Amino acid sequence: MGNPMDGQKVKTGKVYLIGAGPGDPGLMTLKGKDILSKADVIIYDYLANKVFLEYAKPQAELIYVGKKGGDHTMGQADINRLIVQKSQTGKSVARLKGGDPFIFGRGGEEAQELVADGVPFEVLPGITSAISVPAYAGIPLTHRDHTATVAFVTGHEDPFKEKSNIHWDKLATGVGTLVFLMGVGNLKKIALNLMRHGRNADTPVAVIRRGTVAEQETISGNLLNIAERVENAGLRPPAIIVVGDVVGLRDELNWFETKPLFGKRIVVTRAREQASGFLQELASLGADCIQFPTIEIIPPDSWEPLDTAISHMESYQWLLFTSVNGVRYFLKRLHSSGKDVRDLKGIKIGAIGPKTADQWHQLGIEPDLVPHEYRAEAVVEAFKQWDTQGVRILVPRAAKAREILPDQLRKMGAQVDVVDAYKTVSPTGDTAGVRDMLEEGTIDMVTFTSSSTVTNFVNMFGSQKQLLNEWMKGVKVACIGPITADTAKANGFSVDLMPSDYTIEALTQAITDFFGA
Repeated sequence: MGNPMDGQKVKTGKVYLIGAGPGDPGLMTLKGKDILSKADVIIYDYLANKVFLEYAKPQAELIYVGKKGGDHTMGQADINRLIVQKSQTGKSVARLKGGDPFIFGRGGEEAQELVADGVPFEVLPGITSAISVPAYAGIPLTHRDHTATVAFVTGHEDPFKEKSNIHWDKLATGVGTLVFLMGVGNLKKIALNLMRHGRNADTPVAVIRRGTVAEQETISGNLLNIAERVENAGLRPPAIIVVGDVVGLRDELNWFETKPLFGKRIVVTRAREQASGFLQELASLGADCIQFPTIEIIPPDSWEPLDTAISHMESYQWLLFTSVNGVRYFLKRLHSSGKDVRDLKGIKIGAIGPKTADQWHQLGIEPDLVPHEYRAEAVVEAFKQWDTQGVRILVPRAAKAREILPDQLRKMGAQVDVVDAYKTVSPTGDTAGVRDMLEEGTIDMVTFTSSSTVTNFVNMFGSQKQLLNEWMKGVKVACIGPITADTAKANGFSVDLMPSDYTIEALTQAITDFFGA
């Protein structure tokens, strides 16, 4: 076949068939994530986790062509044509598929279509649910003491149809571990057919739903009773079926479902640029984290007050910071003015807490003041060891912050200049997803890390504030400190936990202890 690209003015783009893996974002390959972040067009199936789409560049075209529960958005032939059409416009196309493209993913058919139309392509394998989901359920598919053979089988095909692509007589007793994908609807027939062809009725079986993510659910039994147990549990697709003696190792090797926060859905309201560490730590403990930023950090309305203060830096004896963002924005403007930290020589630095202090530690600077309690009142108390009469203090902070700190320092005789280094605003993001989960009662906890996160959380629901209070009655509330807790209570929320140290690390530990108890 001739190459249809010959003579074309527009060079045909390249298509990448990418496996997204089973759902845990950490199981996507580095190469897959890299290609996804550069693609012009992303054509994607139903995904176990939509976080993968956040890797796309802002201008990428996202096209959903998936199916869920038999509801087809687009037929396979139409999907094939779409992939080809998009590539022929010269764009790079990422065809994103759950699991692995070549394991019951119809990636082979799509690749054949690309070859027929002369479209260059690459295949980026994904971690198939056939191996990853059993691993997350504590089931090794092979084990020296149990079996050396494993087979992957489609569960879509009716085991009782007259003509089958599956040799059930050989499969039933010829392979140690059987993994059926997409077979929950045929579970009873599969079990009966295996027993009919010689597999022992007491052979262990596990059915695992939504594997590798916090909603993972596992039902165990044997060929004789597994269908009844799954039906009684109300377990629905997507799920895989594992048959074999290795299922018996689950009691010993079940590592994922025993994590301290497993199955807990926790909403994180922190600003997106600050939330990653908190999210990752909660997720590593098994939580299903919902990122719902209620504040956005942006520059102040004007840089002039901060720039003016920086231009007269030598007139200050103290620099006082009440947040990490204050330090970051101050240093940014310091550098923009042609200065650096050497220009701070002789000026003492105060930081409200360890995270704020750490911004200076990274520059090799040890702050002169870090209170034992991380709030404004404690900073004021700590300043009592210093002579503040006539001392000039610069406080670069958020616009519209609490006035207790500068007011109290002025009462102690200090000259305090407060300048806006940044401001926080409420994002314009969609609240529908979190609203639905709150209404359905599927959220276990909402976390607040500042008064602003509480206030904006309430305001983002607009006219539904009354309903929000009803929905929140069944939700646990975690606050980082007393000021945040007071704001939550003022908005009608019951505060269930607050750490003794007002840090993200302490909050994470308090959440773990709370659910552990």
